[in-house]
Amino acid sequence: MTDSLPMTGIDTHAHIFDPDAPMAPGRRYAPTYVASVTSWLSHMEEAGISHGVLVQPSFYGTDNALIAEALAEHPGRLRGIAVVDPDVSEATLARLDAQGFVGARLNLVGRELEDYSGAAWQAFFRRLAGIGWQVEIQRAFEDFALLLPALAPSGCAVMIDHFGLPQGGIDAANPAHAAVLDALRAAPNAWVKLSAPYRSDQSAAQATTSLRHLREALGGMERFVWGSDWPHTQHETVTDYSEQVERMRTLLPDPADRRRVLVETPAALFRFT
Repeated sequence: MTDSLPMTGIDTHAHIFDPDAPMAPGRRYAPTYVASVTSWLSHMEEAGISHGVLVQPSFYGTDNALIAEALAEHPGRLRGIAVVDPDVSEATLARLDAQGFVGARLNLVGRELEDYSGAAWQAFFRRLAGIGWQVEIQRAFEDFALLLPALAPSGCAVMIDHFGLPQGGIDAANPAHAAVLDALRAAPNAWVKLSAPYRSDQSAAQATTSLRHLREALGGMERFVWGSDWPHTQHETVTDYSEQVERMRTLLPDPADRRRVLVETPAALFRFT
């Protein structure tokens, strides 16, 4: 397959890595196998998905070289989400932007939350917004009631990873979950990635319920994207690419909704168009 493909779908969340590549100190996890871009593209092709977004794994820190290589090999098919320091230089941001990166990742799992409404963080988020980047956040669902209002003044697009990690699914009767849904209603620059339901122990039925609540809060299906989370790190024995594609099709039975989530929304948000 070439890079000049008709756009049939965008997998907006996958990782590539090599255990021999230098890793960041203090990492919580280190892979023991290779996850190559070639293998991922093969899975995508079998599923009829044409384009994709690679997300920087936390264990590589701010060394985004592996993704940059993949973007150079497949500039029409792939985009990247980088990990950068908040004080990253303008030159580095410009270089990453030119390479095909379209956002910055904040993996806040296991970390103490900071004051993201503070001047230094707001300046960082405004810089991302200024070049059309998004910030992708992975964190427990309940904490988005604080995170979304804190990021709102910057105007930066916020991508909530993995349904927002609501353990066992979203329960609107849970005050902490209801507070997040209220925050989403007031957050015009927030999007949700329908990915990795297994990371929050969601059954297919629970994921469907979560989507129903999120859809109501966001006022429709225009602010959702889908990702496989390949190669499903630390969950490799319980799922695979084809199963996640089937879960997506079950979650999005309506063809119009599926096209919106797989093509229309991510094509614009991740700058494929």
